[in-house]
Amino acid sequence: MEGRPLAERIRAQVAEEVRELGDVGLATVQVGEDPASTIYIRLKHEAAAAAGFRSVDRKLSADLSQDDLASELTALSADDSIDGILLQLPLPDGLDEAAAVVAIDPAKDVDGVHPFNAGQLYLGRPTLVPATPLGIMALLEEHQVRLDGARAVVIGRSDIVGKPIAHLLLQANATVTLCHSHTDELERHTLDADVLIVAAGVPAIVSPEMVKSGAAVVDVGINRTDAGLVGDVDPGAVSVAHLLTPVPGGVGPMTIAMVLANTVRAARYRRGVLAFPR
Repeated sequence: MEGRPLAERIRAQVAEEVRELGDVGLATVQVGEDPASTIYIRLKHEAAAAAGFRSVDRKLSADLSQDDLASELTALSADDSIDGILLQLPLPDGLDEAAAVVAIDPAKDVDGVHPFNAGQLYLGRPTLVPATPLGIMALLEEHQVRLDGARAVVIGRSDIVGKPIAHLLLQANATVTLCHSHTDELERHTLDADVLIVAAGVPAIVSPEMVKSGAAVVDVGINRTDAGLVGDVDPGAVSVAHLLTPVPGGVGPMTIAMVLANTVRAARYRRGVLAFPR
């Protein structure tokens, strides 16, 4: 399941929507100078520029206070020229991520991490949803993977991948099992999975012997090793699975594309084209 071709189509559609909407503003907020975060922010801005967005990059000192961070996010939330806000996580030690996130207007929360948006997803009324789960669902739809009635297993329970993708799969009428680092006998669950989503952050946590024959496997992992970038699924699983996302080139391009799509959705909320629930 290559992500790049679908991601390119989504980005082209986003660019067309931006032309229709007019000025669309995306703001990123980075606290500190974590190298990986800096690279990711740069990629987001390059993608935003290619789609015709006007982007604003706020780089803040790692020693700023919680109140100063909240003030910056509150100001961007009140800025009518900004449609979407991305707070790059994780934050430096000493800053409370949960307290920072609630300072963002949920209608501009294009990462889908505000408690309001998380609650909407939980209730089956998704508004702004984390980009990686949205990208996974788009990939599964693109490859006509049956979800209605299927057994889906998710490994990983993060707030930005594991939990939201479990809810999206449930809403697509899959029967979902959510596994994690404390799950005993993991293979008992994975071997039942028609659809297997692996977002554990552990290289090759899933071996080919743990994959059901004919399953659709989505590898969300990006792990830097001496051998280069590797996923959470042993590449040998391709001999067992019906479909498998590559690493890199699978989920990664979809995440960026769906951040852009979320920003356009947020722009529609701000303009009243879509009604944001309050």
